[in-house]
Amino acid sequence: MTAGLVVAAHGRHVVVETPEGRRVLCHPRGKKSELVVGDRVQWQPAGDEGVIERLEPRRNLLYRQDEWRTKSFAANLDQLLVLVAGEPVFGESQLARALIAAAHAGVPAFIGLNKTDLPAAAAARARLEPYRRMGVEVVELALKADPGGARATLMPRLAHRTTLVLGASGMGKSTLINLLVPRAAAQVGEISQALHAGRHTTTTTTWYWLDDALADAGPRGALIDSPGFQEFGLRQIEPMQLAGLMPDIAAALGHCRFYNCSHRHEPGCGVREALARGEIAESRSRIYGELFEELSGAQR
Repeated sequence: MTAGLVVAAHGRHVVVETPEGRRVLCHPRGKKSELVVGDRVQWQPAGDEGVIERLEPRRNLLYRQDEWRTKSFAANLDQLLVLVAGEPVFGESQLARALIAAAHAGVPAFIGLNKTDLPAAAAARARLEPYRRMGVEVVELALKADPGGARATLMPRLAHRTTLVLGASGMGKSTLINLLVPRAAAQVGEISQALHAGRHTTTTTTWYWLDDALADAGPRGALIDSPGFQEFGLRQIEPMQLAGLMPDIAAALGHCRFYNCSHRHEPGCGVREALARGEIAESRSRIYGELFEELSGAQR
């Protein structure tokens, strides 16, 4: 058997990269495939293609789960970069959900605020202030207006790490990929060729190797680009787990009168007292309440 890295997955097909850089279309044994980009596998040749024999243990798996299905993003991540912008206005609920899912999976996360050269950046910066206060790093970028500055800001944070990039349409994901991965089109072409159809790559999570000048000093950096999404379900999380996965709310835990406090309406709630003191932003409290109700309803 041969070791390999899953660099693209589409249905039951996966593209596996060998340690020498060759990319091979592979199929798992059986009818179902739970393989995702970032997985390490053992495979063996079968004609011009390959068969996956074993999935190596994962360090982590970032996924979302709604009422109908579970959708995995990627495995064995070092960090998550959530890209937002002031124009179009980013959805704070989607941002919060991505950060909660990352915390649940044990994946460190940071936020990239793009288009800081535009007037709308001031409002976006203000909306992100609660995240800065709770310890989430926010890096400011102008990917189109100042590509050199954006590259200088991002590369030290991305070098030698595997980073999943999430962002809604219009936030600048494609611009970021093309800036940091000059061979992005070539890498997509290689995956298209392995999948035997270019159309697959438009809906395929894709692994990009960074052109990292420091590659000889350690593991080579990589970006994983996942297709856009409208909903980000968190049904994998128990309602009573939620507060501990939101750093600003978690900081107020341990001061409630009741051990099973939901932080919604109980008297003597330390979280609500922190909210009254201004230590938790109103927007964050609202998101917590909405998510708690959503997750509680999912269990009924």
